[in-house]
Amino acid sequence: MPGNSQRPNRRKAGTKKGAVVGSGGQRRKALEGKGPTPKAVDRYKHQAHKKSAAAARRSPSPGSERARTAPGRRAQGSREGAELLVGRNPVVEALRAEIPASALFLALGVDIDERINEAVQTAGDRGLSIIEVSRTELDRMTGGVLHQGIGLKVPPYAYADLPEVLASVSGTPLLVALDGVTDPRNLGAVVRSAAAFGAHGVILPERRAAGMTATAWRTSAGAAARVPVARVTNLTRTLRSLQDEGFTVLGLDADGEVTSDDLEVGTDPVVIVVGSEGRGLSRLVGEACDQRVSIPMTADTESLNASVAAAVLLAEVARQRRLPR
Repeated sequence: MPGNSQRPNRRKAGTKKGAVVGSGGQRRKALEGKGPTPKAVDRYKHQAHKKSAAAARRSPSPGSERARTAPGRRAQGSREGAELLVGRNPVVEALRAEIPASALFLALGVDIDERINEAVQTAGDRGLSIIEVSRTELDRMTGGVLHQGIGLKVPPYAYADLPEVLASVSGTPLLVALDGVTDPRNLGAVVRSAAAFGAHGVILPERRAAGMTATAWRTSAGAAARVPVARVTNLTRTLRSLQDEGFTVLGLDADGEVTSDDLEVGTDPVVIVVGSEGRGLSRLVGEACDQRVSIPMTADTESLNASVAAAVLLAEVARQRRLPR
């Protein structure tokens, strides 16, 4: 019966809301302007933004075709389409080098650090589309590759011209040539080592070899934006031509007649040739080498990965060049 309820009063003492004094500044804030309304295409929930994002995912923007190529690189024809370069370091390095690009993709909820901030700032300054997608969508776009929440849509890699690479070298040139290396991760690792030890360029054959794909880009940790990579039709002929210009060609070979400890030509113009993952140097390339160099190892170890072997010999050449003459 109303007014005769036996239910105890459970309200705690002092919890009844009393008069509120002032607005806590809310009325003043409400009177302040919030700035101009963003354009529809910039509001991620707006239909115009969704249409723009879908168009960017389907094809590069027209402006990307006119984007400036990084110094030392030139565009070449390719049957491959645009690729998604992923990883924080590779994306930032590519943007710093002004590699042509059409869109920057960010995973929703990505952990922000200085590389993400720099990528977003640089992409915005260049007028690139910045598109937020779900992590699941970015996983699908990258084929499951570790992307660290960021991806940059780029055209096929623009290979350098070898004569231009040589013309740009100041000091004693150091090059790395790959003979039949088919794993793009090995290629990327070699490019990274080349950058670390002061090499001026990397040479690839056009056939039966890995190219500078997005996987190679990522493995290089951004070094591919700093070290030019040239493609040649015939590697043996190219090595012979470099010998005529004064280069010493060193081929990495487990059965080489010289060890890296005994190397005496590190201060000369040098080309280091790295063989394929399985069979090593091909016959013709091996015959074109001035010296075949082996790396001393313990008896329990049969061989080194191609990129690791290249790094060891590059480090030895760099050490010799640091010594006073």
